[in-house]
Amino acid sequence: MAEQARSSVLGVLLAGGRARRMGGGDKCLRPLGSGTILTHVIARARPQTDGLLLNANGDPARFAAFGLPVAADVVEGFAGPLAGVLSGMAWARAHRPDLPWIATIATDTPFFPRDLVARLLAAALRAGADLACAASGGRAHPVFGLWPVRLAEDLRRAMLEEEIRKVDLWTARHRLVEVSFAADPIDPFFNTNRPEDLAEAERLLGAAGPDDGA
Repeated sequence: MAEQARSSVLGVLLAGGRARRMGGGDKCLRPLGSGTILTHVIARARPQTDGLLLNANGDPARFAAFGLPVAADVVEGFAGPLAGVLSGMAWARAHRPDLPWIATIATDTPFFPRDLVARLLAAALRAGADLACAASGGRAHPVFGLWPVRLAEDLRRAMLEEEIRKVDLWTARHRLVEVSFAADPIDPFFNTNRPEDLAEAERLLGAAGPDDGA
């Protein structure tokens, strides 16, 4: 299944938020270990997919060092994660029509599972579901989701004509399967929303992280 995921899924790294709890700016560009948070996210995402797209607003030049295509939200006004999903779908249709799925990954979560995409895809195919999302510790993480590009127009209409912004309002219209990941020894979806979270991430890296520290 890992090989199937690598040949059919575009990874979409969501960096479109405003990082208010971090004092503004790009959370993913904050230093972590020998690189940045985004460095760690890319290292985990790249082997799981057949390409990566960075979804970010503003001047894309600030991400030039990472060598990834950058796509801004196709819905204006910081419309939340669904805007990133739609932007990823639109980019995939235009540039990677060979890939039927996108997997969205938050760029403030440096320890997300290395088998995330394969497990989401396996669960979706097994259940005959339209969508899949991750869960841990009894909580769903819809930002870590698997989305079929074929639903792009459905999502576009929901966002532009119905002004839907909440992820669960749209996913409730489709068959969704949740995939649970272990939250021990740490929750792999631990995110660096605040300065103290970044300090904790540094501590985890110093202790070799939840697996190998990368």
